Amino acid sequence: MDTFEEAAVKVPFEGKQLDAVLCVPASVTDVHTAVVLTHGAGGDMNFRHLLSLAHELSSNGFLCLRFTCKALNLAYRVRAYRAVWDYLKKLQKFTIKHIFVGGRSMGCRAAAALARQLVDQTEDSPQGVICLSFPLHPPGQPHAHRQRSEDLRGLPEDMSVLFVSGTEDNMCDKVLFAEMVKELKAQADVFWLQGGSHGLTVRGRSEDCVLHEVNLKVITWMRKQGA
Repeated sequence: MDTFEEAAVKVPFEGKQLDAVLCVPASVTDVHTAVVLTHGAGGDMNFRHLLSLAHELSSNGFLCLRFTCKALNLAYRVRAYRAVWDYLKKLQKFTIKHIFVGGRSMGCRAAAALARQLVDQTEDSPQGVICLSFPLHPPGQPHAHRQRSEDLRGLPEDMSVLFVSGTEDNMCDKVLFAEMVKELKAQADVFWLQGGSHGLTVRGRSEDCVLHEVNLKVITWMRKQGA
């Protein structure tokens, strides 16, 4: 398994800078696939799940750029994500052919919105979207699911989406989620973590064990997409 190097970077954004970290595999000249990740409404880019996934991706030959944006306004988060996307595209050290965008909870809502924006406005779109604990609705408010899934439903047929959610997630009613997936034009794959909460924790299982299972699922799915 490859090793990797990690470097803190600053991403220009609307007169400010976003904190980000670039994880680069040891085989730099062979890197053709990148993944951008961001956190949910709480925490930052060093949230344990994102850190674990970023390191696992880079150890398996993928470049990973994760960033922090603590704003709770989705439109602002999408603009920040676009700035990170543009920053990655301009890195001349790498020949990136495929980029996956993703995140956890609110972060994957921003990733899905960015993917839709790029499809609608440019000729350059992500290879796929990685949704960790997609927050289909606030706890106890399932009526919000249509509005929250709008960007996902707007993705085209040639886009691939991976959902990783816990069966006990109180922000993802399984019946409503299944109905939403049926409506998608995009190619969707769903992995249900048995007993998993919105934080992808499972009672009776160690965090490391769960993280390994989730990371393996993400990497296997990416390879199926031609990464």
